[in-house]
Amino acid sequence: MRIPIVLDTDPGIDDAVAIAAALFSPQLDLKLITTVSGNVALEKTTHNALQLMDFWQKDVSVARGAAKPLVRPLRDAAYVHGESGMDGYAFTKPQRTALTQPAVTAIYDALIASKEPVTLVAIGPLTNIALLLSRYPEAKKSVRRLVLMGGSAGRGNFTPNAEFNIAIDPEAAAQVFASGLEIVMCGLDVTNRALLSPAYLAQLPTLNRTGKMLHALFSHYRSGSMDTGFRMHDLCAIAWLVRPDLFRAHDCFVGIETQGEFTSGTTVVDIEHRMGRPANAKVLLDIDVAGFQKWAAEVIALAP
Repeated sequence: MRIPIVLDTDPGIDDAVAIAAALFSPQLDLKLITTVSGNVALEKTTHNALQLMDFWQKDVSVARGAAKPLVRPLRDAAYVHGESGMDGYAFTKPQRTALTQPAVTAIYDALIASKEPVTLVAIGPLTNIALLLSRYPEAKKSVRRLVLMGGSAGRGNFTPNAEFNIAIDPEAAAQVFASGLEIVMCGLDVTNRALLSPAYLAQLPTLNRTGKMLHALFSHYRSGSMDTGFRMHDLCAIAWLVRPDLFRAHDCFVGIETQGEFTSGTTVVDIEHRMGRPANAKVLLDIDVAGFQKWAAEVIALAP
C-alpha cells in the first residue's frame, strides 16, 4: 500500500526536487501540497508550487499557508534560491489556482477524509504545522508521523548554531516538538552530505524534460555548485519515507531554543540522554551517500 502524505513546503529549488520525488515515488500517495513562507515569500512559494503542478500536469491541490512566522518578521533565503525562489527555468504561467481554503483547514480536511493515518512531511518552517495543532488539536489522532527537514545536532547553516527552517520560526518548532507527535528529524547532519554529484548533474539535461528543468534551476542554486555537487536537503525527508535503510537514526530528546541573541533557533539534540527527558524525535545522524544518490537518480528518472 502507498503511504498517504501531505507535503508542506516553501519552494525553493531543492523543494522542487523533493516535490518530484513525492509525486513520482511509487510508494507514496501525495494528497495535498501546502505552502509556507520561508525560502521566499508566500505568494512566490505558492506560485512556484502551482508552476510545478502545471509542469508535471498533476492534479494535486495546492493550499496557501502562513505568510509569516508566528511572532517574528519573515527572513527569507532568496540569496540562495534566487529572487523568485526558482530562478533559471522559463516556466509557463500556471493555469491552476490555489484552493480558497487556507492550508491549515485543507490539511485538517485531508486528515479526516483519509481512511488511514496520514504522514505530514514538512520541508520548510513549521508555522503551518504549529497552527494546525493549535487550531485542530484533535487532528493529531489522524497523523501517522511528522517527517521534517530541519535542525541539526551540530552546526547550523543560518546562524552558527541554527538551521534555516527552525531559525525562521523557532516558536512554531518549539510547539511542534512538544506536541507528542511521532517526529523524524532530517537535519543538517545528513542533508549536508546528501549531494547530487557533478557527474550526475552533467547528464541531467539528457535524462528527460524534468532533468532539463532541474539542471536549469541548479544553475541558479547557491547550495553548492556544478563542480562540487548540490546539497539535497529537502529530498532527504522523502528518501527516509521510502528508503529508511539509507539512514542511521537515534531516538532522543530535542529542545528548541527560542531566546538568545546567538542561540535562537538552535535544536538542542540530547544524543547522550544527559537531560533525562524522554525522547521526542528520531534524529537522523548518518546517511549512505552512494545509496542516496542511486535512489535519487532512479526517482528523478520516473518523472516525465
